Amino acid sequence: MEEYPHKQVRLDRKEAVGMDVLVKAWLRANRLTGRVNTGRIYSAWDEVSGAAPYTLRRYYRGGTLYITLSSAVIRSRLIPRRQEFIDKINLRLAQDPLFTQGDRIVGMVQNLILK
Repeated sequence: MEEYPHKQVRLDRKEAVGMDVLVKAWLRANRLTGRVNTGRIYSAWDEVSGAAPYTLRRYYRGGTLYITLSSAVIRSRLIPRRQEFIDKINLRLAQDPLFTQGDRIVGMVQNLILK
C-alpha cells in the first residue's frame, strides 16, 4: 500500500486490517499523533468543563494542561473542581478512538492550571 511516493507502509495481504489501525499507523508514520492528541485534549476540556465560551487560550506541555479564562469568577468556581476535570478529561480521552495513549510527547492530562 503506497501512501506517498516516498513512503510505503507494508501490510500482509492475507491479514485484514481495520480502518482504525490504518488511521493510527498513518498518523504515526507522518508524526501527527502529538498534534491530534493535543486537539483531542482541547476538545475534551471544552466538553467536560462547559467553560469553552470563557476559554481564551489552551496550552498543553509535559502532562499539564494550561487554561486561560476570561472571567475570574468562572476561574474561582472551576479551581476546586480541577481533579474532577482531570479525571473526566482522561476518561474521555481513553474512550476516544483517535487519541493515541502510548504517545510519549502528548499523553494523558496529569495536572490542570487555570489562569
